[in-house]
Parts: sequence; C-alpha cells; structure tokens
Amino acid sequence: MAFHKNLITVSIFAVLSPAAFANTDATNTQLETIQLQAHPLVQTAADFAVADHVIDQKTLAERSTTIGDAMSDELGVYSNQYGSGSSRPVIRGQDGPRVKVLQHASETADVSTLSPDHAVTVDPILAKQVEIIRGPSTLLYGAGTVGGLVNVTDQKIPTQMPNNGLEGQVGLRYNTGSDEKLASAGVTAAIGDQFALRVEGSKRKANDYITPNYWVEHHNDEAGHDDHDHGHNDPGHDHDDEGTHLDKARRVENTFAEGQTVNIGGSWIHDRGFVGMSYSNRQDKYGLPGHGSHGDEDGDHTHEHTAGPWVDLESHRYDLRTELDQPFVGFDKLRAHASFTDYEHDEIEGHEVVSNFKNKGYDARLELVHKPVAGWEGVFGTQYSQQQLDIAAAAHDHAEDEHDGHDHAVLMPNTKTEKYSLFGLEHKQFGDVHVELGARVEHQKIDVDADLKDYSDTGVSASAASNWQFAPNYKLSLTGSHQQRLPLAQELYAQGKHYATKTIEHGNVNLSPEKSNNLELGLHYEADKLDYSLHVYHNWFDNYIYGQAQGARNEEGFLELEYTQDKAKFYGTEAKLGYQISPDYKLSVFGDYVRGEIDNQNAPRVPAGRLGTKVDANFADGWSGMAEYYRVFKQDKVAAYEQETAGYNMVNVGVAYAGNYANKQDYRVYFKANNLLDDEVYSHASFLSNIPQLGRNFTVGVEFGF
Repeated sequence: MAFHKNLITVSIFAVLSPAAFANTDATNTQLETIQLQAHPLVQTAADFAVADHVIDQKTLAERSTTIGDAMSDELGVYSNQYGSGSSRPVIRGQDGPRVKVLQHASETADVSTLSPDHAVTVDPILAKQVEIIRGPSTLLYGAGTVGGLVNVTDQKIPTQMPNNGLEGQVGLRYNTGSDEKLASAGVTAAIGDQFALRVEGSKRKANDYITPNYWVEHHNDEAGHDDHDHGHNDPGHDHDDEGTHLDKARRVENTFAEGQTVNIGGSWIHDRGFVGMSYSNRQDKYGLPGHGSHGDEDGDHTHEHTAGPWVDLESHRYDLRTELDQPFVGFDKLRAHASFTDYEHDEIEGHEVVSNFKNKGYDARLELVHKPVAGWEGVFGTQYSQQQLDIAAAAHDHAEDEHDGHDHAVLMPNTKTEKYSLFGLEHKQFGDVHVELGARVEHQKIDVDADLKDYSDTGVSASAASNWQFAPNYKLSLTGSHQQRLPLAQELYAQGKHYATKTIEHGNVNLSPEKSNNLELGLHYEADKLDYSLHVYHNWFDNYIYGQAQGARNEEGFLELEYTQDKAKFYGTEAKLGYQISPDYKLSVFGDYVRGEIDNQNAPRVPAGRLGTKVDANFADGWSGMAEYYRVFKQDKVAAYEQETAGYNMVNVGVAYAGNYANKQDYRVYFKANNLLDDEVYSHASFLSNIPQLGRNFTVGVEFGF
C-alpha cells in the first residue's frame, strides 16, 4: 500500500510540476553532446572513460527482433539465444543479472533473468537506439552489473513536437532463413500546439529456421512411435541395432516465433520539458528447441501446435514520464518515471500448460541534476521497485511428484521482492583529466510464501573512472569499481523442476551478497584516417553466485543444479583498429577474448575468442555497403558436464540505397546476405550450445519515412 501512495505522489508531482513552472523563463545551453538516455548528464565525447556505444535505428532495422541477437555483432557482446523467440546479451562472459537490460532507463519487469528461455520484453525494431553502457553510470540503474548495461531507448512517449505536425516511419522486411515476415510502423501527430500523440507497433511471424548438416536422432519405442532427440552434428551412422537412427533435417524443429507489439503514448510538451503517459501490449508465441517432440514436420507452426514445448506470453505495461528544466533553485533538471507491468506466460507442451509464470512489477524513480558545485556536475536520485512473482505448475505434475516422492512440481514458491535505492553520479574536468564518480546503496527485501526464512540485506557499490587526454588524439582511461549484488529470489528459493531448460534447481537461503572488484584500462587514438582502441579488464569475485551442476543429466534428461558461492575471476580484452582507405572506403580489424574461472575451474558458457575484419563503403548518390569476415574460435576451456564447441567462420555482406520520394520524404532499401559460407554455427554462450544456429540466409527490407 505504501508503494501505491508513493507512486500516486510521484505521478501527481510529475503532472503538476510543469504547470507550476511553465511560465518561468529558462536558458537552454546548446552543447555538442553524446545523446545517451541512460547517462543523464550532458557530456562531450572526450568525457567518456569507457567503451560506451550507441546502435542507431537504421542498424537495428536490419538486426534480430530479440535483444541478445541484436547486440551480438558488437565488440565484446555475444548472445545466449534460446531459439528464435528469446535471447539476452552476454557481455564479457557475464549474463543474467550481471548484464542489466533496461527499457528506456527503467526496469523491464519481465522474468527474463530467471531463465534463458524467457523473452526480454523490449523491442529493438521499434527502438530509437540501443546503448551499451559501462563504468560508473551503470550504478544509476543497478548494482552488480559487472558486464555492463543495455538500454533500449523507445519512442512511445514523445519528448518534442513532430516536424510539420506529423512524422513517422513504416518498415517491411523478409528473411529467407526462417521465412520471417516483419512489419513495423510508428506515427507521431501533433494535436494542438502542445500535445503529441504516438502510435506504433510491430508484427512478426517466422518459421523454423534452416541450418546446414543437422542430424536428428530418432528412437523407435516398442509401440513403433518415433521420438526425436536433437543436437547431433556428426552423422556417424544412420541406425543401430536398438532402433535408433539419424536423419538429416533442413530446419531446426521448434524454432518458430511470432509476436506483436502495440504502443500508444501521449505527451503535453512545453518550453521547459514534457509529461507523458503510455500503454504497451506485447504478445509472443515461440518454440523451445532441444526437446523431444512429435508432429509438424514441415515446420509451419501456429499457436495451436503439437510439436515440442512452446511459450505463450502476454505483457501489459503502463508508463508515466516527465522532465522539467530548471525545476527550482540549484537544479538544472528533474526527471521522474513510474511504471506498472502485468506480465504472464505459459510454458506449454502440446495443448497442456506445464507451468505458468505471472509477474506484477512496479518501478518508480526520481532524478535531480544539480548545478555545478566547485566544478562538479552530477545527478542523484532514488528508486523503488517491486516484483510479485507467482509460478504454478499443472495439476497432473503435482500428482506425478507425489507418486515418486519428490516435490519438484514448481520451480520456486511465490515471492515478493522489494528494492529501495539511493544513487549518485558526479564528474569534473581537471585540466586534461576527466573524472567520474558513481555510487549506489540498495536495500532488498524478499517475502517468500513458504516455510523458508525471508531475505533482507543491503548492498553498497562505488565506481570511479578517469579519462586522460595525454596527447593530441590520444586518451588513456582507467575504471575501477567495487560492486555488491544481492541474490535473486530464484537463487535463494528455487526448489523444483524447470521444464523448458530441463533442470532441477535447488536454492540456498544462506547466500550472502556477491562482491566484485573490477578494473579496466583503455587506450584510444582518433585522427583523420586512423583510429584504434584497446581495452583490457579484470573482474575478481568473492561469493560469486552460480548454479553448480550436481552430476550428469538423469535418465529423463534433467540436470540438477544447486546454487552456491565461490571465488571467481573473469578477464579479457577488446580491440578495434580502423583506417579510412579513401573517402568511400573504411577498413576495420577487430577482436575480443574473455576467460572465466570459478573456484579455479572453467566457468560455464563463456564465449570463445573472435577475430575479424570489415569494410564499410559510402558511395555517392545514396548507395552504401559493407562486407565482413570474422572467425569465432573453438571453445575447449569448458566447465564440468559441458561439451566443447567447434569454431566457425562468418561472412556477411550488405548493400543499401537511401533516397527521397514525393514531397522530399525519405526511403531506404537494404539487402543483406548472412552466413554466406553456410557454416555450422554453435554458440557456446547459449544453454543450447548443441543446437545449430541459422545457416545461410538473405534479408531484404524497405523503410519509408515521412
């Protein structure tokens, strides 16, 4: 009840504050800035001490609809994809809660951190841009985000009036690898002089995707039925004496995905800021590969299928945002945001619901950017979030577990997690050195609906970064942090089966906060023709929380995991060199590598090293193109009960044309050829490292702007 009062208070203040100050004169300073939504301070490119990066809308339009796959082309980033419907970014060997994904600088309030088969409910196709943030500014949004932070900046609440009263964009795309058809559209319209309405949406439908040299093992039971077992890339033989045989499959079964997103938002916009609200509805249906299945051999799936397990997801979200320049004496800007998300998904086998996940999420934050004090500029604020998680299993599963004497029907009991946070970020220029300091205090309470003790603890995190321009065109950066991550409810209270990942998880109520000390050193050079960057980093963990395998999979294919804590370390490097060969062509060479160890043993799902080269071309008359090759190396430094993953070569080329049509409106047509060598791609960062990824495929698309 206290939260609802706080939410109402913030909402009323957000609505009334612009009106109260609307007639006050304000002075706006125009600066050459980097526009990062997740970094609330006005900064120039020289200010950043770490490898922050922005992926623009034009690039996102050609990439995946899931956030992990959409980011996997970036340096240091891989994806833990789970078929075509779900993926999260893996940054520097970290994923889950150590790589926070934000929806316009706010909590997504889904259940994607619980399991890789749970979709992250952000839509890169409708995004304005996606930001990869590292360094002290990550502490504005969460602690323990050692890998980094990914912020998907949306457009559903307008922040300025549209040009000429109406603007928008329409996009269409088709991909041959999965017969994917994707449509997206967004329109912002002025209603009067100060109100803007935004309506946008996307719709996608994709078949099972194609892959090269994929062999499926079939087991004939006594009744003569055919059962399937996936994950064989070596034919070896085509049958054995026990009725098992291997068949070559063109498509990876149960990798279909379909979904739609609709956003409606409106803002009152004035000369000092804006206040706006939005409603979002997202629906997804996607398969979970890697399980035995029956039927639908042609791969043409709808929401009523009999093949394999699949997810039926729906999310309703309400957002309120406001910004106000010069709110009162001593402050340059006020930002407030509140959201409520009602999320639910079913995990279904055939036509039966195996498990149901419900989550009601609340999030509210208030930021104040203060005027310079002794040369220090900064922001501080407070945040409250709550998640009420309810997981249920089918009734017949309870009966089966009672029969075998085990209580494995539900992954974990119902929980309510509350977080109260205070945060701050400051920066100042000292001659040629720019300094940035960040801190976050986070208190977490978890109430559990079971005969287990509730959780309550506080974590304190701090970070510092310096950026030294020691010579013309050169920058040397150093970043250090001490972070404390409080355990998730799942890590504390899991006590049952998760059918999608085929695991039996055991939580540990005695877990203590995960602590890490982190260092990163970077060197940057940028001139007219030549530019390069090199980053090396090392993360030392005390009480690193992870699910430790308790043996090989049982006869039903389930793997037992017990959450525990140990010392761990992750270290690696990222490098990129670019040279402008001519006004039309730029050549780049890039590579990344990460190594992870837990208790002096190999950490699980750590991606292999990568090395590649790329040519970007910008011709006259609106034409542009690219060609890239990279090698992902074999990963043979594997954890217990993991298998080695073979290396692969990736060749991609693309060409695009941008022009104008009637009334000087713009359009863009693009074509991409992906995995031209049709190489077998197995991702070690994925829980499904034995399931091949998409083979050779082609994408064609068009966008119209008005």
